Amino acid sequence: MIRGVSALKRTLERIDGRGYGAYRELEGEWDLDGRTLVVDRAQRDPFAAPSRVRLRLPGSTTRLPPEVCAPGPRAVGISCLLARTFAAEARSRSKRRGSGRSGTIRIEHPGQQVIANSGVRVEEDGSIEARFRVGLPAKGRRIIGTQARELLLGDVLDTAEASLIAEAFAAEELRKHADTNEDAACLRAALAGLRAIAFVADGAVLPRRSGVDDRPLEIGRVVPFRSPDSLRRTVDLPNRGVVTGMVVPVGVTMIVGGGYHGKSTLLRAIQSGIYNHRPGDGREYVVSTPDAVKVRGEDGRSVAGVDISGFVGPLPGGRDTRSFSTPNASGSTSQAAAIVEALESGASTLLVDEDTAATNFLIRDRRMQELVPREREPITPFIDRVRSLHEEEGVSTVLALGGSGDYLDVADTVIAMTEFVPSDATSRAREVAREHPTHRLREHPGPLPARRPRCPVPDSIDPARGRRPVHIRVRRPDRIEFGNGEIDLSQLEQIVSGSQARAIAEALVWARRQILEEEVSIPHLLHRVMTVLESEGLDVLGRGDAGDLTLFRRHELAAALNRLRTLEVSECA
Repeated sequence: MIRGVSALKRTLERIDGRGYGAYRELEGEWDLDGRTLVVDRAQRDPFAAPSRVRLRLPGSTTRLPPEVCAPGPRAVGISCLLARTFAAEARSRSKRRGSGRSGTIRIEHPGQQVIANSGVRVEEDGSIEARFRVGLPAKGRRIIGTQARELLLGDVLDTAEASLIAEAFAAEELRKHADTNEDAACLRAALAGLRAIAFVADGAVLPRRSGVDDRPLEIGRVVPFRSPDSLRRTVDLPNRGVVTGMVVPVGVTMIVGGGYHGKSTLLRAIQSGIYNHRPGDGREYVVSTPDAVKVRGEDGRSVAGVDISGFVGPLPGGRDTRSFSTPNASGSTSQAAAIVEALESGASTLLVDEDTAATNFLIRDRRMQELVPREREPITPFIDRVRSLHEEEGVSTVLALGGSGDYLDVADTVIAMTEFVPSDATSRAREVAREHPTHRLREHPGPLPARRPRCPVPDSIDPARGRRPVHIRVRRPDRIEFGNGEIDLSQLEQIVSGSQARAIAEALVWARRQILEEEVSIPHLLHRVMTVLESEGLDVLGRGDAGDLTLFRRHELAAALNRLRTLEVSECA
């Protein structure tokens, strides 16, 4: 039953001064003069997580132009704009209205990325549903009804008025966010025809303000990106029109240069190019193939039944690496496992930064080959696999390197960064390789082994804690509490928010239900999850009224699963 404004006011008057649990009477739907307020769950204590609330506005109220609400990239662009604006308006209107979290209005902030989320839903007819949290006011643990009325009928509605209707924005602002997101999606779709794994537009601003601030560095302090002529391509986009920029071709690409000249900055822009970015970010037209995965060394991570024998042969003591498991991987074994897991999840491009890679995994130079004979070294360095990955598996690699010149022998393209300006150094690199041969011996024991599908053991993915059948919590973006354990996401650089980590945690719970019924390989399980998300959206993950979920890729879901320390796998039948 939907109740009206008068009923809401009477209810708040009646429960004023009562114990905080009486706020449960607010749960349900309220018609606020054509706007529907839904209280899905009233918090039970003023110090607990704020109440889950939704606000629905019909298209006749939002008056959003139909052309910006078209399903797909345009609607996602608008959704993120509205959520970002709602978050700013909510922050400015939130004020202390009693004890605990009283007076809080909070929605998930999308950040610089433009990714489908559950915080603001935009329908084709212009109707909006915003999902957020509200801290219902209390004095101690007693309800303050007058403050609750001002919060719900004043601050919440004022926040919506300033962020969820067309009149809250300049005429071109809505169109710009829809157009930009659509153009970025079209640019990414054009990569295959360009035989490229990434495109970096001329004029892009790549440096960020800091390691914890993803906003662009101030224009006066940065060098806008300028493509070398030999790598410059032109793409005609549906809204912006012609855009020019540098392509990173398929194959093996090296990004070289001195320290602090922009190697890692360019690589980070490429790894972030799997997502679209908001207007003004500087990377609006920097896109990468959606299956590009950053891999790195990760000392101490757990590994469950991964065949790393293509990179690491039998270990001392005769330990087999065809089904390698350990609770405490080294830098080299962890990076080998990360590559095999990325291939298992369908990666088409690997991104490697020398700064975060295991050195002994990347290269073994001629002198070390002489000092330590091949028969005493179980590692096949990546330099001896990177070409076969491309030629046999169709997997490209981009490496940011400042000290491993041996890779010049295997690179298809070499991009040199000088004071953040790129140049095509491929011809010069080949000259250097000819003039200065390393006489390094190629260490190649044969083709990469065929990947054997792994099947997760259901009991090893257990979200239960105590009497609770499901306990998952994301206190920070790089940690998931999952059952009695914890998943460390700190080395997964392509997870960009806590709401994305939260969605991954929910997806692991959903995935476990699938494998309880039948044996399912990890690739098949990932396919099931992503297929149902594509058809039904984030609401399928079991918390349909929650606004704190952001879409993820299969690769980050696989990476989180592989870092669950309780994970056990069997070889699929």
